[in-house]
Amino acid sequence: MRILIAEDEQRARQGLERLIVSIEGDYEVIATAANGRTALELILEKRPDLVFVDVKMPFLDGLSLIRAVRTRQVPTEFVVVSAYADFQFAQESISLEVAGYLLKPAAKEEVEAVLEKVAGRLENRHFYPVREQRRLREKYPDAHPLILRALDIIEAGYAGKISQKELAGELGLSPEYFSYLFNKNTGVTFSAFLRDYRIGQAQALYRSGSCDRKTVPYAVGFSDAKYYNKVFREITGKTPAEYLQICENNI
Repeated sequence: MRILIAEDEQRARQGLERLIVSIEGDYEVIATAANGRTALELILEKRPDLVFVDVKMPFLDGLSLIRAVRTRQVPTEFVVVSAYADFQFAQESISLEVAGYLLKPAAKEEVEAVLEKVAGRLENRHFYPVREQRRLREKYPDAHPLILRALDIIEAGYAGKISQKELAGELGLSPEYFSYLFNKNTGVTFSAFLRDYRIGQAQALYRSGSCDRKTVPYAVGFSDAKYYNKVFREITGKTPAEYLQICENNI
């Protein structure tokens, strides 16, 4: 069984890896990630059988990571690991059909049990349904089915790396035809759409105050804060600091 660990705390990440390695069986930790965005990229690249995922991580939280993977129809199993005995987290995890929900620090017996459960699931592997509100679909109800699928992927995975070429490949289209189809159905290019959507999500984060302002660029898929500031101003007519000030004044 090929396993990936997504955990932002280094000690917890290393501890879980040592624990898994100590368990007898065909278990291999093929990669680890310290944040949700890196975890998503590794999952799409390496296609692990199982991912142990922390609920609270930088850039992309654990449950959002699971939804992003489900949207891409990658048949990876998930075990949620959390320091919080939170009913809402547990309830949403169940709705995403995860294989287990473990509280930190997980005991060896608990990890062994969940690995055995996952092994049984892998024998009857299937694609999991996406159970989330698809707001972008509502904006483009008459779009081509493949473009609706692309919108699902953007909505779930905008915080991670999304390229037009890779997305076209996932949909079984050539980059050129995907570009034509996307523009025809949405009225804008793919790159412009993704840029605008990410900035819209950034504005929502500023309004809600649910994310540290310094991490907002990375939480919505930008890797360069200076470029993010430039794009934000081009789209909104304000700098992030000016927009944040307006949000604070309206509280």
